[in-house]
This record gives sequence, C-alpha cells and structure tokens, in this order.
Amino acid sequence: MSTVSDYFGSMVFDDKVMRSMLSADVYRSMRKTINQGDPLNPEIANAVAQAMKNWAVSKGATHFTHWFQPLNGVTAEKHDSFIQGSPDGGVIMDFSGKELIKGEPDASSFPSGGLRATFEARGYTAWDPTSYAFIKDKTLCIPTAFCSYSGETMDEKTSLLRSMDALNRQALRVLHILGNDSVKRVQAVAGAEQEYFLVPHDLYEQRPDLRFTGRTLFGVMPPKGQELDDHYFGPIKPEITRFMMELNDELWKLGVLAKTEHNEVAPSQHELACIYTKVNVTADQNQLVMEMIKKVAERHGFVALLHEKPFDGVNGSGKHNNWSLSTDKGINLISPGDTPHDNAQFLLFLCAVIRAVDKYQDLLRISVASASNDHRLGANEAPPAVISMFLGDELTAVLKSIEEDLPYEKDGDVLMRLGTEVLPGFSRDNTDRNRTSPFAFTGNKFEFRMPGSMGGIAFPNTVINSAVADSLEYFADSLEGTTDAASDIYELVRKTLKDHGRIIFNGDGYTDEWIREAERRGLSNYRTTADCVPHLLDEKNVDMLMRQGVFTRSELESRCEVMLENYCKTICIEARTMRSMAMKRIAPSIERYTAELARNLTDKKSAVPDVSCRFEEKMIRFLSQQTDRIYDDVDALLEVLGMLEGIDYKQDAEMIRDRLLPAMEQLRADSDAAENVTSKAFWPLPNYGLLLFGEK
Repeated sequence: MSTVSDYFGSMVFDDKVMRSMLSADVYRSMRKTINQGDPLNPEIANAVAQAMKNWAVSKGATHFTHWFQPLNGVTAEKHDSFIQGSPDGGVIMDFSGKELIKGEPDASSFPSGGLRATFEARGYTAWDPTSYAFIKDKTLCIPTAFCSYSGETMDEKTSLLRSMDALNRQALRVLHILGNDSVKRVQAVAGAEQEYFLVPHDLYEQRPDLRFTGRTLFGVMPPKGQELDDHYFGPIKPEITRFMMELNDELWKLGVLAKTEHNEVAPSQHELACIYTKVNVTADQNQLVMEMIKKVAERHGFVALLHEKPFDGVNGSGKHNNWSLSTDKGINLISPGDTPHDNAQFLLFLCAVIRAVDKYQDLLRISVASASNDHRLGANEAPPAVISMFLGDELTAVLKSIEEDLPYEKDGDVLMRLGTEVLPGFSRDNTDRNRTSPFAFTGNKFEFRMPGSMGGIAFPNTVINSAVADSLEYFADSLEGTTDAASDIYELVRKTLKDHGRIIFNGDGYTDEWIREAERRGLSNYRTTADCVPHLLDEKNVDMLMRQGVFTRSELESRCEVMLENYCKTICIEARTMRSMAMKRIAPSIERYTAELARNLTDKKSAVPDVSCRFEEKMIRFLSQQTDRIYDDVDALLEVLGMLEGIDYKQDAEMIRDRLLPAMEQLRADSDAAENVTSKAFWPLPNYGLLLFGEK
C-alpha cells in the first residue's frame, strides 16, 4: 500500500527529478536561477526542455502548454502536442528550448484595459523557471508570465515576480546595514486558506443564477442557518470526507502542500489550508487548488461554489493570505524571537510592514476589490473595508515603550492549567488572534484576511511586497552611512510608530464604534469596488509602484480599467439574470399559485357561500401585489441597464453602485417576500433548505 510520501509531487518536474535527469552543470544553473534569482542561461534551455519532455512522456503526457494567469481571474492554457514530423512519414516526440521559453497566445482576446486592440493580436508567454512545471490531464503545464507585443504585463505573474525582486533588493540593503552580509536572497512566502461551498449538482443545474453568476440572486433562509454553530469544525459527513480524500490525493500529486481541512461556519461550507511557500509558487498552487476543488467536486456529485457570497443570510467565503519574509538561510524576518524589544532586525522589518500598511491602505483594499467580494467585506463575517493591523498585547506594549522611550518589562510566560491533572499544562502564546482584523500578526507572519475566495492571491501579494519594499527602501536610505546604527535605528522605529501607529488596532473591528474611531484617525473606508479602484491611479500609488519597478504607468491604467470593467460586467450579468428569472420563472409561478388559490376560493364559495376564506383572500391580494411589484422592479432595473454606456467604466461603476444595485436588491426583496408564502410545489427554484441542508 502506497503512502503519501510515495506519490507526493509525482506529477511535478521538481528538484528531485531535475537532479536525476539534468547534467551537473545544467542542474547548478537551474538552482541558481530558482534559489538566487540569477538570470536564466538560454543555452541550458534545450537540455532542460528535452529532460522535461522525456519525463512528461514517461508519465503519459502527450501535450504541453504555457500555463498563465491573465487578468480575468482564472488560468489560461493552449495545448500543443509533442509530435513532430519525421523524414520517414511518421512522427517523433520532441520539445525544444525555444518552445519551453516562449509561447505566442492571442493577446487581444484577454482583458487588456486598452493595451491591445482587437487587430493587435500578438502576445508572449515566458517561462517562469522558479515555479516547477507539472502534469495535469496528460498535459505538461509550464508556469509562465504573459505580456503584450510591446512588453506590457497582461497577467498576474509578471508584476508579482517584479515585486519579489523589489522586495529582495531593499531587504538586502537593510540586512547589510545591520551587518548581516551572509544573506544572499530574501523571499516573500505565503500560504492561502481556501473556503468554498459544496451543493448537489442536480440542484445547481436547476438554478440559473448559480450557473450564470456563481451566487443565488433570489432566496430566503430556512428556519435554521448557522445560529447554533454546529457546523464549524463539526463531524465531516462521509460523502464530504470521500471528496476531501480525493482532493488531497490530486493536490499532493501536484506537489501542493494541502494541510488542513474542516467544516467552516456556514452550512455546506468547508476550508482547505496549505503550508506556506515562496509566494509566486503559492499563487500558482492556489489556482490549482481552486481548479481541483471544482473538478473533484463534479466527480462526487457536487458543484463547488467559490463565490464570496453564494447565499444571503449565512457567512460568505474568504481566502486568508498568510505572508512573511524568509532568507536563503531559512531565517524568518518576521519572527520576534524571545526578546523582541532588543531585536533590531525584527523591529525594523515589523515597522516596515506597519508603515507599508498605513501608507498604502488604499492599495491593499484595491488589491482585493471585486463585485463579489463587496458582498463580504464589512458584513460582520469578514474584516471591515477599513484597513487596520492587529499586533496583540505584547508587541503593542513593546512598541509603545519604544515610542514613549520608556523601559519595557516583559511579563513571564503564562502556563495554562485547566483544572485537572489529567490535562497537561502548556505555555500560552504571546498574542491572541483577532478574526476581525484585516491584517493580523499571528506570531511569525501576517494574515491578510481580506482577499475573496474566488480571486487569485497574486495581486494582493504584489501590493504587500511592493509596499514593504518601499518602506525598506526608505529605511535603507535613512540609515546608510550611519555612524551610530543602534541609536539611529531606535529613532527611526520611534518616528515610524509616531507617524503610522494609527493603523494599529487590537479591538473588535465589527463595531460601529471602531468605524467612527477609524474615521477620526484618518483611515480610509472604501466600501465598494467603485469607491476604491480609481484610487489605484493616485499619484502616490503610481509613483511607488513605478519606482519599485513593479508596474509602468500604462500597465496601472490598464489594470484600473480592467478592474472597473469586470465590476460592471459582473453586476450587469447578474442584473440580466435576475430579469430573466423574474419574468420567465418567478412571476409566472407566483401567478399560477395565485390562480390556484382563486380556484380554491371560488370552489369553496360555490359549495358553502358563507364559508370563511380569509387565507385565500389575503394570499391572493398579497401575491397579486407582489407580482405587480416584481414587474415594476424589473422595469426599474432595465431602465438603469439601458443607461449604462460601456465606454466610461468609472462612470458606469458609480451608476451601478448608486442605482443598479439598489434596484436589484428591491427586486430580490419583493421576490423573496413572495417565496415566503408560496407553496413549495409551485416555487420554480430549489430553495435554500434543499441547497444547504438537503431538506426534502
């Protein structure tokens, strides 16, 4: 019987495979590129390509693809077979270094924000040798970047790699000032926790809203929701366990470090967490996690819903992004050690993060902005739209003592005893956890809790990396040439805390009091995508991202337009779906039930003229009224849709926020009111009870 260690990474062209299949010189060159970021030597590409092809064919692969992440939120792949014609009229299996390094997809068919016109089709994909190739569905998948013919980035990977380079440059400068010359590379590392819902496939097929938009646009909660907290960490149903077991197997074969699985808070909601690794690899692997969740769910008779808010009335789904910094020596730069007050290296890197989060709080909000995530943020089930940082009592006390130039006295370790000798004592962590904080310190990393479950994590990490690089650059510029490093570092930390300490908040982020307090502190509160995305082009943001070499101005302008365009198109699709469902399914079904009530009323009155028919009379009046309201709501919705031009997406986004979304909410409210009193036999959609609980 095989164990996980026997097949883990079996479908990955990883270090073990490269060591066995590449010559010593080629292998060393590849390791320098992967470990130290050295430029790839083109001369080794043919050797790597041949080894990669031979390995892939031995695993049953027949095709290869450049696997990339365009700006549409999913991955893209164009498959080419390994076959080449041979002189004898047959075929041979071949794969060249040129094919490995570069591909040419149609660039005009992906979101470009104006960088590409329809007639300007050429684009390029370029191999990312720092993320291992893998085999999926008999296809060798080569992680790549994607750019236009003129060189602008049109994907999520390129800017992420640039931000990693920027962070490495500035982190090394700071470490060298501290006398740490042995470090040659600093890597951002991340781990993603993925939440999702599972619903029966046959019920999903009966819901046009789920099929077209990924969320229920109509529907009322059943009598029971998540009030009893009985689903969170509850026993996993056998059919879900079988799904999770197969999901783990598929991910482990692909080298994904799937670690933790459990039921989440909402009924039918679950979570998968992975061990964190180099951030560009994590970004790739999270895309695989989402894809495999969907594929494996289908095999088990389920559909996986990754939308941030598929069901109104219960918690939505997020994706917690755990971020830290690690050196090539394996040292975590965000670990405080036993004496954080005296740990200058930790304090500098901690303050770099504090300054970054405060100065670029708008960019962090923008990095997670989407029409779908707007439903979740600020809904008392996820962090508010206001950015703040949680540090915990001990770190906050350390920083306060530095800011106020007072001595710091560390409390002793707290030994937890639970009142019985049977249970062992254990030391309490030096910080609590705060699930309401958008950016929380959790011991040796920061948990960015705002990303939505459906989006990738490349852009949020690009922003974090870039903002922290900016802070480290400022610190390095301030400290280089110092003759009294200890004193100057102390003063720099004090100044950073005075200038940016407003971002630290250890309390309950769900309260109205905090929102008012945040406003007094001058923190931003962008509730919607339409509010925040235009600020991507604020001069301070453009200046920083260009200075760090992460984006050009034209790339930022295009990304801003793509994000607003996606927002507008997503909600317009939802609105058109609502219109179709209301007119073709919901209103006619209400009318049929109303007619049935009218027939019952007539029959009863005919049989017994003076019989009371209050139920029928009341329901007929109410449902007739609701049908009229639904038709009026649809008219209002269509009026707004007709006013959207599809040219100026910023203007359209504001109109969608102010007029279309309220019209959609009103249509849903009137429909849901009718569903509450309409016989289940007449209602045209599987209800929440069926979808969430399997209610018969």
